[in-house]
Amino acid sequence: MEKYTEKDYYDQIKDWNFDEFQILAEGYTNWDMYDVLKNVTNEDSKILDLGTGGGEKVLSEFPTNVKEILATDLSEGMIETANENLKKSGRKNVTFRIMDNKKMNVPSEYFDVVVARNTVTCPDQIYKALKPGGYLIIHGVDQYDCHSLKRIFGYGQAYTDTKPISVIDYEAVLDAGFRDAELIPIHEKEYFKSKELLYKFLLKVPILDEFSEEDENGFKDFHLNQIDEKKLNEYISKNTYDKGILLLRRYYGIVAKK
Repeated sequence: MEKYTEKDYYDQIKDWNFDEFQILAEGYTNWDMYDVLKNVTNEDSKILDLGTGGGEKVLSEFPTNVKEILATDLSEGMIETANENLKKSGRKNVTFRIMDNKKMNVPSEYFDVVVARNTVTCPDQIYKALKPGGYLIIHGVDQYDCHSLKRIFGYGQAYTDTKPISVIDYEAVLDAGFRDAELIPIHEKEYFKSKELLYKFLLKVPILDEFSEEDENGFKDFHLNQIDEKKLNEYISKNTYDKGILLLRRYYGIVAKK
């Protein structure tokens, strides 16, 4: 099982666009982080987006009528892509730059909202960056995401953890001093039209990466660059339907106020 560093991985796949996978998604939870974001912002709002990737969601889903958006990512390649996308968009109130979420280099009590999507967070540092009354909005991938797939492979993100990722993050948010914190389970079905598309998708996302959310010294710094086809074929044989090959997704949302 070959692996390479997470940073190198994101630099290599800097064109972070999921349209190529032609995923048919069916949501079962009436919660949308972008709706929440729009409800807590206005024309004077300053937003910090953590783990922005290529900036596609910031440019397409974030509110346009805000004062400032700073979007950050650890990967130089991702920020390079984000700046290319920014030029095409013509937006003037968005800035992209490189930053490590664990070593946030932003002013204290500056932002009205901090958004973190499917990325590592440090709630203590986020709390410091927010103005009093500011909001934290998190969207993450939970422990039982694609669990039937992980069972066949025998490994995957947080597969052996005793505590769900959502609970780990939620408790960290509470410990940082946030109030009115809500934890929302999110269920979704995703269908893939072919094995080839699913294979490419699993190489692009860390679903089958063998690391622990409970152990900071786990395998999170590495990412797979190949998939066991025998086990993948076994999964596909058991999970193919008229709509395609099914992945059962388990996400979570957290909304909290400083």
